[in-house]
Amino acid sequence: MFKRVRKRISRGARTILLISGTLLVAASLIVTNRMAEELHTKEMHDVELWAAAMERVNREAMNDYITDPLITSIINNRNNIPFIITDESLRVVSHHLVDDEIIKNPERLRRKLDDMAADNTPITVRFWWTTDHNHIIFYGHSSTLLMLYIFPYVQMLIIFAFVVMIFVAFRSSKQDEQNRVWIGLAKETAHQLGTPTSSLLGWVEYLRQQEVEQMVVDEIERDVQHLRKIVDRFSKIGSDTPLAMAAINEVVGSAVMYFRKRTPRNVTLDYNGFASEPVQAMLNAALFEWVIENLLKNALDALQGRGRIEVRISADENNIYIDVTDTGKGIPKSNWKRIFNPGFTTKTRGWGLGLSLSRRIIEDYHKGRIAVVESVVGQGTTIRITLKRAY
Repeated sequence: MFKRVRKRISRGARTILLISGTLLVAASLIVTNRMAEELHTKEMHDVELWAAAMERVNREAMNDYITDPLITSIINNRNNIPFIITDESLRVVSHHLVDDEIIKNPERLRRKLDDMAADNTPITVRFWWTTDHNHIIFYGHSSTLLMLYIFPYVQMLIIFAFVVMIFVAFRSSKQDEQNRVWIGLAKETAHQLGTPTSSLLGWVEYLRQQEVEQMVVDEIERDVQHLRKIVDRFSKIGSDTPLAMAAINEVVGSAVMYFRKRTPRNVTLDYNGFASEPVQAMLNAALFEWVIENLLKNALDALQGRGRIEVRISADENNIYIDVTDTGKGIPKSNWKRIFNPGFTTKTRGWGLGLSLSRRIIEDYHKGRIAVVESVVGQGTTIRITLKRAY
């Protein structure tokens, strides 16, 4: 009977997971496509403005209009949009962000003009002082717009990978505690996705209100890389986990630097690892960095938007100590050990698996220890990771 109940729960969880994944993909596609359409419209208006400015230059400036201050300013402000300017006989007058090899090859040039015309309707520039030498602007999509079109499908692949791996985990689960870990692992992964997703939403607002800069694309790429890193970490849970010699300072520092750019304004995140002597241990760097991010995320939650987090590395002859200290709400001493049990949580959201998985990674894979070493309710908490030092 209990087996049948567990099977029903398992099927229900898989159904919920599948529906949630589908809704997440649909929401991502809708939001990103809407943002892309708005950016596309803005770029069309930019090129139309440029064409209007060209129509109003005088005959002398038109002989070398690229040097005209107004046109130069407009081009410099729209320099991520590829374009080809031709005369009425489709002879190239100027081009930008288009390979010279294409311009020199008539067949490739014709195909390129056709592609640009399919992306955006060409604009004819009619000069006020003549009707004999009109120009035509062919233009395509900027790199930022192309990134926005591609990004939701990258997200879709990542979420699909999560769903596949979670189904595999469900089938291989035999013990009740292991079932709870694997079922909740999807929730924990979604929790991990919270930070980059929030960051992307911020960039959406930026793109709507500001002229697009290359920095926007760079930040989107960083968050995509972070999502891929989470997928890599997830794939390592429950499988063979090779360890290699690694510098603790760099691995911990990577997690700190990612969070430092994404902490609230009233939160200070300090780290002594870059200034201290490098120390090494046998690590799986991806999983160990995940542990540090879990601790930092819990510390941020405990601060509730205001306070200080300090990450400190120290070592003696045999051991390395990584302390994560926050000035948050603290933990009652009766819960110091319980917080590492699967399912234990004091939050209104979440499955209470972050610290449980952290303990598995540290103790089972790295043969180290993780524990609360100090906590005062209303003042803060220090959690310490202890690892064997390697030489």
